[in-house]
Amino acid sequence: MAVVALFLSGSLLGRQEPAGQKPAEAKPSEAKPEAAAGPATYVGSDTCQACHEDIHKAFQKNPHLAVETDKKRGWDGKACESCHGPGSKHAESTEAADIVNPAKQAPAEADRNCLKCHLNQPTHAGRLRGGHGKNQVSCAGCHAVHKGSEALVARKADAVNRQCAACHTAEWAEFQRPHKHPLPQGAMSCVDCHNPHGSFLPRSIRTVSANEPGCFKCHGDKRGPFTFEHAPVRLEGCNACHQPHGSANPHMLARQEVRFVCLECHANIANPATAQTGILGGVPPAFHDLRSARFRNCTLCHIKVHGSYVDRSLLR
Repeated sequence: MAVVALFLSGSLLGRQEPAGQKPAEAKPSEAKPEAAAGPATYVGSDTCQACHEDIHKAFQKNPHLAVETDKKRGWDGKACESCHGPGSKHAESTEAADIVNPAKQAPAEADRNCLKCHLNQPTHAGRLRGGHGKNQVSCAGCHAVHKGSEALVARKADAVNRQCAACHTAEWAEFQRPHKHPLPQGAMSCVDCHNPHGSFLPRSIRTVSANEPGCFKCHGDKRGPFTFEHAPVRLEGCNACHQPHGSANPHMLARQEVRFVCLECHANIANPATAQTGILGGVPPAFHDLRSARFRNCTLCHIKVHGSYVDRSLLR
């Protein structure tokens, strides 16, 4: 009976520790903090600064710093959380999953985050029609939100061109041709002609004077209105004859010789409307006999190819 009692006392009551030895305790490192119950709350930018010191310093030179004092929208002292959401859970767990990161969001969701403040601005009027919007390029794809003002919105022509060329490599290669707009020299930038946020015109072309193509901002002498217009200028625009990014041909023409550009519309074949007069062509020998050197450069006579105020044939 004594043996049974001793066995029961050891199994039911637990094994006795040797004298002077304390029971083993769980190490503090093994204990995982439990996430706070309920939704995350705002903790302020000072809490973010404790871990993200480098980002905080760069942010001091960023225009978004104005959000830090924005009492109207309620972001006073919470500039970081205005984009990243409430940070109490992230501050406690330091887990990336507990905070919003616009750079890792879906483009449409990231854009909605930016549009909480940047809504109904003129530059975004054609966002849904623009190429960036259709190809799901988010705002964070071009704008470095935490860095200085030059990285947030590139202002210098060289910086703009480098940023655009990072994706639009084929277009940048066209600017290496002999005749082009002076973008490689830094005298112009891509946004001088294109609105990166989108436009109601094809290829996100900027407009001037309310609704005219952006080409007329620099080439105002080609604007008109002319009494006698050249139809392609009005209907198709400058791209009908010119390659705006660059060309191997003088004046950035689409063809090697001027006559070949003209003959795309004014073909040297019989035209029923003018077959009797032969003015606009006809099978050689006609008035414009291209076998003769004097007819091989149309602009020697038709000097006002963009439009004329006095001559229907654009001769003067």
